[in-house]
Amino acid sequence: MNKIRKGDEIVVLTGRDKGKRGTVVLRADDSHLVVEGVNLVKKHVKPNPMKGSTGGIVEKAMPIHQSNVAIYNAATGKGDRVGIKLQADGTRVRVFKSSGAEIKTA
Repeated sequence: MNKIRKGDEIVVLTGRDKGKRGTVVLRADDSHLVVEGVNLVKKHVKPNPMKGSTGGIVEKAMPIHQSNVAIYNAATGKGDRVGIKLQADGTRVRVFKSSGAEIKTA
C-alpha cells in the first residue's frame, strides 16, 4: 500500500521547492511522484507541424522522490508522516502518525 497516493496534498521537505504545497498528479514509479507546481523545469520543445504543436520553451513538472515530501495535515497545518492501521474488519487505512486520525481519500 502506497502511503502517498494520487490526489493527496503534500508539502515539500527539502530542495529548492522546500515549503511548497501541491497535489500529487501521478506516481511516476514506486518511489517518484509528479506534483502540481513543484519541481518545474524549462524544456525546449521543437515545433511539430504533424501534431500541430508550436515550438518554444515550456514549463514541465518533473518527478520528485517521495522521501522529500510529506502528506499535508490540515489539522496541524504541517507535513506529517503516514502510518497504516488495520481495522477490525480487516481493511487497512492510512493514518497520521502524530494524531492517529484517518486520512481522507480523495
